[in-house]
Amino acid sequence: MATQVTTEEKQLKVEIISKSHVKPQKAVGRKECQLVTFDLPYIAFYYNQKLMIYKCGVDEFEGIVDKLKDGLKVVLEEFYQLAGKLDKDDDGVFKVVYDDDDMEGVEVVSATAGDTATADLLDEEGTIKLRELIPYNDVLNLEGLHRPLLSIQLTKLKDGLVMGCAFNHAILDGTSTWHFMSSWAEICTGSKSISVHPFLDRTQARNTRVKLDLTPPAQQNGNGTATKPPPLREKIFRFSEPAIDKIKSKLNSSNEASKPFSTFQSLSTHIWHAVTRARELKPEDYTVFTVFADCRKRVDPPMPESYFGNLIQAIFTVTAAGLLQANPPEFAASLIQKAIDSHDAKAIEGRNKEWESNPIIFQYKDAGVNCVAVGSSPRFKVYDVDFGFGKPESVRSGANNRFDGMVYLYQAKDGGKGIDVEISLEAGAMDNLEKDNDFIII
Repeated sequence: MATQVTTEEKQLKVEIISKSHVKPQKAVGRKECQLVTFDLPYIAFYYNQKLMIYKCGVDEFEGIVDKLKDGLKVVLEEFYQLAGKLDKDDDGVFKVVYDDDDMEGVEVVSATAGDTATADLLDEEGTIKLRELIPYNDVLNLEGLHRPLLSIQLTKLKDGLVMGCAFNHAILDGTSTWHFMSSWAEICTGSKSISVHPFLDRTQARNTRVKLDLTPPAQQNGNGTATKPPPLREKIFRFSEPAIDKIKSKLNSSNEASKPFSTFQSLSTHIWHAVTRARELKPEDYTVFTVFADCRKRVDPPMPESYFGNLIQAIFTVTAAGLLQANPPEFAASLIQKAIDSHDAKAIEGRNKEWESNPIIFQYKDAGVNCVAVGSSPRFKVYDVDFGFGKPESVRSGANNRFDGMVYLYQAKDGGKGIDVEISLEAGAMDNLEKDNDFIII
């Protein structure tokens, strides 16, 4: 029987039609893989949510759903870990397990929002209206012990469909997420096999067994009631290729160092400065810049790009707001560049050993005080994920894993060097940012 859900503010009506589960088409048997030091800190994050809006013929919606499920059956033969569950061995070490005879597989939800057109969603800056289009809102990765590790919701619109995905962040990072999505699209568009096979042995990157004894982190105050974070506003700032070139060239024109600042370092500096201004911090207040960096080529020995799992680490740099704003932008850019360049195999090994001696489960506050924390990457070819009914009109992050200062970077839809910047900030700071002409570059 269909159920109906609405969001209070926007009244987006989403009707759930059916729910099913998809397993690998061919028998895989029983497979186990230990989670390693790169995976475990994220076990108390929420499922990582991605949303893709497609404009296509809605008369074929049921056929499209069947085609997507058929392709999923094939691609899961190699990405079978996504069809499994989290588990612990006898020593309390987390692992991901798949078993043909004992797993439901990937959850697939079919839904309809017949009163909503793609244009209604493309104009949405925040995630309130998008929330009911993506599964597993506010669901912790730890719940993968008894939930599917991947849930996909396919919602029919007036003139298209929305694909909302929730991935368990304890078993994969952004690089692995988009590797899976592009591989699934390959199968759906006629390929007999995927072009890049996943490298599934995490212990090649780290083979230290870490026992975690934890329960989901409490989010309550002294009265036993849930505490609410301060209200956030979310907005997408779209930087065109000329705007990116202008930011980068201006920064490098005054760079006296021998190494030029990269596009990422230049844009990050631009964002860090602007958010610090928007927050109206005192000169003595600290502000932290954090980037979740891909370590595949940084570890020793290097891991292939196709490594499936988490192979990221948070890199931090900190300064006083007064120093950041009193100095020219190359001061902040140099801090970011130095932090990234120095995060080599030795630094990664040191961080791993430190964490293994005292395992700390990450929570949002760990990103740093007055932080700007950058996730995702414009390197991910998100607009090339075509399942046979066209490229997406928009790619967004869901409501999960957002906090004050969280930034997601995506390639611009036109495929050039433009970058879309999704920012979450406290409402007052976002109001200031929107009025900052030095930040918004045409």
